[in-house]
Amino acid sequence: MKRKLTLKLIAKELDVSISTVSKALRDSAEISEDTRQKIKAFAKLYNYKPNNIALSLKNRKTRTIGIIIPQIVHHFFTKVIKGIEQMAREHNYNVIITLSNNDFDKEVLNMELLANGSTDGFIVSLANETLHKDDFRHVTEAIDQGMPVVMFDRIVDEIPCDKVLIDDREGAKMGVRHLLKTGCRKIAIITTKDYVTIGKLRTKGYIEALESYGVRVQKELILKLDNIDRCDDECSAKIKHFLKDNDIDAVFTVNEMFAVTAARHLNALGKNVPTDVSIVSFSDGELSKHLIPSLSTVSQHGELMGRKAAELLINKLERPEDEVEEYTTAYIDTTLIERESTKKIKN
Repeated sequence: MKRKLTLKLIAKELDVSISTVSKALRDSAEISEDTRQKIKAFAKLYNYKPNNIALSLKNRKTRTIGIIIPQIVHHFFTKVIKGIEQMAREHNYNVIITLSNNDFDKEVLNMELLANGSTDGFIVSLANETLHKDDFRHVTEAIDQGMPVVMFDRIVDEIPCDKVLIDDREGAKMGVRHLLKTGCRKIAIITTKDYVTIGKLRTKGYIEALESYGVRVQKELILKLDNIDRCDDECSAKIKHFLKDNDIDAVFTVNEMFAVTAARHLNALGKNVPTDVSIVSFSDGELSKHLIPSLSTVSQHGELMGRKAAELLINKLERPEDEVEEYTTAYIDTTLIERESTKKIKN
């Protein structure tokens, strides 16, 4: 299959920067006549056509950051946005926030909209459907056209850009080990299908924690759901039947909504939390604090994640054009917050 010509490839072939190619193709006076003609001739020879996301052809800096997130109902994402806005404001940048609603087409549309002269770069957490489709062309094309992208939380390892993550596997191990230390041994997990990276890694951490204590992993105690940002009636029904059909003394969930739903169904089944069944969840939102009993959680520190993502993007936007392109993966530490949904650790 013939490789599509991009600004990045032209720049590589002619040993110039992507910015130089972009400016030459729009006849910028900043580029010498010889260089302009050489670049334009090369582009014409190979029938170069600008991508419909005309990212690097903007005439001016907007000092605006585009944010694309799957949902805003999660306390985690509101914290991330707060952190991004704080860092942006400190560096005199504005932000525009869009929601994909976990829809692939909406995510692509948002990126096209924000790239049309509205923003200088993106901070993105991928939609559920995007991960399911395994189609990331809109992101890679944006990067190829010279638009800086920082991914957080839901990322794709193969995409060449800066990323901000927590160690999902270690965070899950921390939460499950806490349950094990309190004496629990029949520990279930409510997680996501494996195409959602965070669910896959948190499930791996759950398994490794059990194995480290010599506890047999039981496949029937692993519930994988499609939903990650909400728990609709179908999702709730699956959790209800899962808890009813299995003899457990603890449940670890990969998000707060799953934990709250599980607590409600356990109560309806006549089970006391934490006397009969303990609960630990990822995310430390308002629901975790105000649920009765309050939830023990693995905090992702969303605000710190947002600040770091904005810092990485701003550094990219303000770096010298001739600086060598390098990508960073930054990790934010998780913290276990013990509340009322788990028993005290046994000595």
